[in-house]
Amino acid sequence: MKIAFYSPLKAPTSWVPSGDLRMANTLIKALESAGHCVKLASEFRSREPLGDPTRQKVLRFEGHKAAEDLINKYALQEHFPDLWFTYHVYYKAPDWIGPLVAKELNIPYVIAEASHAPKRAGGPWNMNHRCVENTIKEADLVVGLNSLDAGCVKPLLHENTKYLQLKPFIDLPSEKLTRKGDKRSTFARDMNLNTDHIWFLTVAMMRKGAKHKSYEMLAKSLHSIKKSGWQLLVAGDGPVRSVVEALFEGLPTTFVGQQDQPTISNLMTISDVFLWPAIEEAYGMAMLEAQGHGLPVIAGNTGGVGDIIRDGVTGTLTKVGDVAAFSNAIRQLMDAPETLAKMGLQAQSIVKQDHSISGAAQQLDNALTGLIND
Repeated sequence: MKIAFYSPLKAPTSWVPSGDLRMANTLIKALESAGHCVKLASEFRSREPLGDPTRQKVLRFEGHKAAEDLINKYALQEHFPDLWFTYHVYYKAPDWIGPLVAKELNIPYVIAEASHAPKRAGGPWNMNHRCVENTIKEADLVVGLNSLDAGCVKPLLHENTKYLQLKPFIDLPSEKLTRKGDKRSTFARDMNLNTDHIWFLTVAMMRKGAKHKSYEMLAKSLHSIKKSGWQLLVAGDGPVRSVVEALFEGLPTTFVGQQDQPTISNLMTISDVFLWPAIEEAYGMAMLEAQGHGLPVIAGNTGGVGDIIRDGVTGTLTKVGDVAAFSNAIRQLMDAPETLAKMGLQAQSIVKQDHSISGAAQQLDNALTGLIND
């Protein structure tokens, strides 16, 4: 079928890397691998991060104008869709376009990863909040990617609306992934690193807010580890990079900057443990990808992180924000190489089994086909 795809937070064509961008493009690939023709309907960004009602009114007007333009375009039979698919709506980035277009064209309206926060009612984001609420009520299908969203989303659903809970999924190379070896030796030589040490890896953007808080906690945790024999690789960039780098002063840390996806994959292949405190994290695509490369993860147990990390099996989950617990988890795995190796193998196996793009594509295809055939 022909699918009109839209991501109000950030278009899948954005050049700024993020887990949200990665998930949007992975969804598109899953839909295409199931045989569907996916067209990006709009690059309009509805994000309003400051709680400014005036700005929200402007974005609503612009969104409705974009919807009107699309309706006129589709009236000329230009890429007339069979279904509208919106990825990720929440109070800072509602969908002002999809419901209007779907209603006018009389086609199913689908949302993947809808988040509803009742506490936002009556606050500075009230307009956006009400839009999200109405959007969920009007959907024909809601696809959940974070299991914690279901509790606030399901009560809003119309009696005929379907809900599909998917585990977060990722597209990994089909060939067998190798660990360490020559790539590690080459990287160690180029970056003057010790191949005998444990290599920790962190992959995250460097921006204010939750990301900075996670970096701050990570640095505090590593500063409290008094034993040697480790080094940290950090891949990422952003407006607070200098601030983040200062946090790790005196620690054996190598900052490699923003990297493309193949390089990130190589870094995951040659490292030993992925570290991320995950403060205010939805679920974390980088952590899922790391496990797919056989990398155990130590993370804070927040949001939907527990959907992708099995505590004690593919990594370790600690109380979010607890520096002492996070540090202790690092020490324990440093002293248990056999456990580390076992977790890596289990992580790779479980991601392949439970979080594959092929499995998600099949479930999505069944759900979408059911909407068209109803």
